Amino acid sequence: MNRNEFISKIAQQEGIEKKQAEKVTAAVLNALTDALVSGEKVQFVGFGSFEVRDRAEKKVRNPQTGEALIAPATKIPVFKAGKALKDSVAGK
Repeated sequence: MNRNEFISKIAQQEGIEKKQAEKVTAAVLNALTDALVSGEKVQFVGFGSFEVRDRAEKKVRNPQTGEALIAPATKIPVFKAGKALKDSVAGK
């Protein structure tokens, strides 16, 4: 499912116009992104949680040249599914 299909599904389920669903989707994604950028953890009970984790620098190899490189330390967003979501996906 891509973004447009997601927006259409929200509009259909809630009986609203696509433009309204698009604004809501954009607002939710922007709020989520802003929270993660500021280092906050975002939790939706039963669905899951989003957080930012630090990734340490590590040695990597360029597959084309075989040259050894150092990948710098960075921050990455991580999603951990909640129990209700895991159970739903598993068909329980």
